Amino acid sequence: MENMESIKPSSSAERTLMVLQYLAERSQPVPLAELSSELDLPKPTVHRMCQQLLEMRMIKHDVHEKTFMIGPALQKLAIDTLTHGTVSQLRHAVLSELVDKVGETCNFTTLNGSSVLYLDRVETRHPWRLTIGVGESVPIHCTASGKLFLAMMPTIKRNYLLRRIELTRLTDKTIIDVEQLRECLDEAHRAGHAEDRQEFITGLVAVAVPVRDAQGELRAAVAIHGPTSRISMDDLYGMLPDLKKAAAKMSDLI
Repeated sequence: MENMESIKPSSSAERTLMVLQYLAERSQPVPLAELSSELDLPKPTVHRMCQQLLEMRMIKHDVHEKTFMIGPALQKLAIDTLTHGTVSQLRHAVLSELVDKVGETCNFTTLNGSSVLYLDRVETRHPWRLTIGVGESVPIHCTASGKLFLAMMPTIKRNYLLRRIELTRLTDKTIIDVEQLRECLDEAHRAGHAEDRQEFITGLVAVAVPVRDAQGELRAAVAIHGPTSRISMDDLYGMLPDLKKAAAKMSDLI
């Protein structure tokens, strides 16, 4: 496990944090045997910790009761951490500045399992707008941010998610064919941004760009969306320079 080879846990708290960190870093459910092997801890010890974490809702079972993944309580803790304090205020200021420039609603999102989690947003001043609250999730396969996360992730992880998620048709433009979606994701990877062409909500278009950390890892996305009655995809393309500048500022705030 990255950054943990030199750590020898000496307390129950340290071992528990190692379990949580390992699960948080994985893109798929983890079996008990893997936790025990990778963390070099006895199976009974890991089993006991997992039972306690399950009761606290810090982790949860996947479809198979012998596999584990991060749970709702840990997700809430992460959201609260990311949406409070000085850094979150600075991120909100970046979004506000972006909205002032482009005139449409802007979002700051991250990947949450097989969906997209809203960490922050600033609304347009126009009366027609889509309202999604901070902490809410949207589908990964038909939103600009979701398609961006899919496009930029390693192929193995992408294939795993595409096998697992249901490509639900939400509009007549939602892509529900896996191969067609793969082609769309490959194009988004090459372009460096992803689009939502009324695939999530009829009459709504969006574009998203990546926010990477100092090591170049994709951590979040910044997106703009608006109604087709007011903006077109060409309009959104014209906003990409401002969107990328905002994403670069966000990179220093994650």
